[in-house]
Amino acid sequence: MLTLFVAAATVVGVYVILAETLFKRSQCRSSTAMAGKTVIITGGNTGIGKATALDLARRGARVILACRNQQKAEAAIGDIKRESEGADVVYMQLDLASLRSVRSFTETFLKTEPRLDLLINNAGLVADGRTEDGFGIEFGVNHLGHFLLTCLLLDRLKEGGGGRVVTVSSMAYRWGKIDFEALITKKDLGTGRYSWQFFQAYCNSKLCNILFTHELAKRLKGTNVTCYSVHPGIVRTELSRNVSLWQKVFIEPVARLLFLDPETGAQTTLYCALQEGIEHLSGRYFTCCVVQEVYAKAKDDAVARKLWEVSERLSGLV
Repeated sequence: MLTLFVAAATVVGVYVILAETLFKRSQCRSSTAMAGKTVIITGGNTGIGKATALDLARRGARVILACRNQQKAEAAIGDIKRESEGADVVYMQLDLASLRSVRSFTETFLKTEPRLDLLINNAGLVADGRTEDGFGIEFGVNHLGHFLLTCLLLDRLKEGGGGRVVTVSSMAYRWGKIDFEALITKKDLGTGRYSWQFFQAYCNSKLCNILFTHELAKRLKGTNVTCYSVHPGIVRTELSRNVSLWQKVFIEPVARLLFLDPETGAQTTLYCALQEGIEHLSGRYFTCCVVQEVYAKAKDDAVARKLWEVSERLSGLV
């Protein structure tokens, strides 16, 4: 009996510790209205992106869902409009695994939309494979597609009165590394048929997100545009839809017990998108709606600058 009690107490204790640390919840309390403002959210048709879109639509923003899958996007738009009467939400086709698609999206957007106030680089995946341009899929989608998208939209962001770029990263950056030789010669930061290999590639891409934001902030100094990277928490989303069946069998019970729901996972993104008075923290990394220090490798000026320059060449900007 005592053994059972100790075991139960241990389980409860571990659950409480995890719930207050790794799976801690937070809430964006900003009352900022978004009427008259335009927002782009990549991957806004599901998970954190959809929850973010709903909140911003409720605040009066014109929300552009920049997604690959039109059917899912239109279903998400229907859901958002049912939950927020009068919501101004539209779909625009964007496949981040294709630099051609990124350029086409930005060309269409700049021709049809007169303003841009907020760009949320939300889309991401854990998978193996290659992009249309031959890049490792995680590097290509999670970093390079968003890099090109942001660069092509910066002038429009600068035209407004205080635009922001919010890039969804992950605490997984801690296990990431940047191998420039592999990036230049093989066009990826890790690939392979085993799950641990493309999880490593995912970590590498998330480190890219933070380094990109770090360097972007430097290049935006003297403008009215700021940028932030965020760890949304460990959230129940479709991020791992490409993992193997046995992994899903293991992950699903844990996810249902501990993982955050998408609405909770969207709170730090919303905080960085809406909160007044954080402009001086441009380039920083946030989690649980507070700024957090990152490992030295995620704020290395030389590496961030080199990643930017390599990304410019790989994406065809120079």
